[in-house]
Amino acid sequence: MKRAIIMVLDSLGVGELPDAAKYTDAGCDTLGHIAENAKDFNPVNLINLGMGNIDGVNPRMPRTESPAGCFARCAEMSLGKDTTTGHWEIAGLYTDVPFKTYPDGFPKEFIEAYQERIGREVIGNYPASGTEIIEVLGDEHEKTGKPIVYTSADSVFQIACNVGVVPLDELYKYCEIAREMLQGEWACGRVIARPYIKNAEGKRERTSDRKDYSVKPPKRTILNMVQDAGMVSASVGKISDIFDRYGVDLGIHLKNNMDGVDRTIQALATDFEGLLFVNLVDFDAKYGHRRDVQGYGDCIMEFDARVPEILAALKDEDIIIFTADHGNDPTAHGTDHTREYTPMIAFGKPLKNGVNLGTLKSFADIGCTCLEYLGIEERPEIGQSFLKEILK
Repeated sequence: MKRAIIMVLDSLGVGELPDAAKYTDAGCDTLGHIAENAKDFNPVNLINLGMGNIDGVNPRMPRTESPAGCFARCAEMSLGKDTTTGHWEIAGLYTDVPFKTYPDGFPKEFIEAYQERIGREVIGNYPASGTEIIEVLGDEHEKTGKPIVYTSADSVFQIACNVGVVPLDELYKYCEIAREMLQGEWACGRVIARPYIKNAEGKRERTSDRKDYSVKPPKRTILNMVQDAGMVSASVGKISDIFDRYGVDLGIHLKNNMDGVDRTIQALATDFEGLLFVNLVDFDAKYGHRRDVQGYGDCIMEFDARVPEILAALKDEDIIIFTADHGNDPTAHGTDHTREYTPMIAFGKPLKNGVNLGTLKSFADIGCTCLEYLGIEERPEIGQSFLKEILK
């Protein structure tokens, strides 16, 4: 009974891609700059797997003489540097037109049409940090009930509401309406519900009830191919949202990274054959976008301490691949993702140790490798399996 696990360490890039300057990301290096600047940064378990041995990785990440995993860096073939594009490419889809962004907020005509649909005025409608905008506009929202609308450097339409003012079900309904409307000339990659509360001290805190509403993938992905082969296609984290549940049998949502690790280990303890696709978002959402170098480094260290548990949960026929979907260098300007290579570390009893695959041409090579390992002949539109190079 074979299983392939893809674990996305959201935004953990390993250095600028050749075209990074076109995205204003020259010199970006998420992992490298964290290694240079974060105190007490020594992710020994990732290092032992071979993270520091990846070609081009900042020398502040130590190499190991005998890596336990096989490793490479992955180039992004698609255009863009957002969550949806990165995950879709891992699953075998090529995106040739980047998702539309709204640096000046959403068009007036859209906002007017949207307000008419939901029966309420909105406030905000500009790029902002989610934690900051609820402080700036929270009083007005809580007094009037007007939802807070904002965007970022990503292709996102985000709606923040205090759930004591706007119930969660109503917030989700507003998001569903926005998802329906944000098509064609108003196209947008994701709509995100951003519920928050006021705690006992009166501080505004976002809750774990975030929900993403993505566009449906235009073509079949490895998730559909696993399903059609009669196997299980399961996910942990926001994977089911990113793929609009297309090809996902079971989607488990999370509170935070450590909850994600717990849920992954629980899933691995069950008997199934197929794919487990995991996303751990805290690296990106809590620290990358907020340009918190030390917080990002501490988050990696917290995850690194759990790596032995994850590996111990693997069964004899399991393989796991650690990777990322884009970069988010916390030392870069602004709050946007960064155009970077991503890491690929493959581990499992069926695999060799210490194989350096150099640079892979596409994130999709990961998805294709998982399909071949599971014995599925169908392949997506891009990607090439590297299984023969790492299989014992």
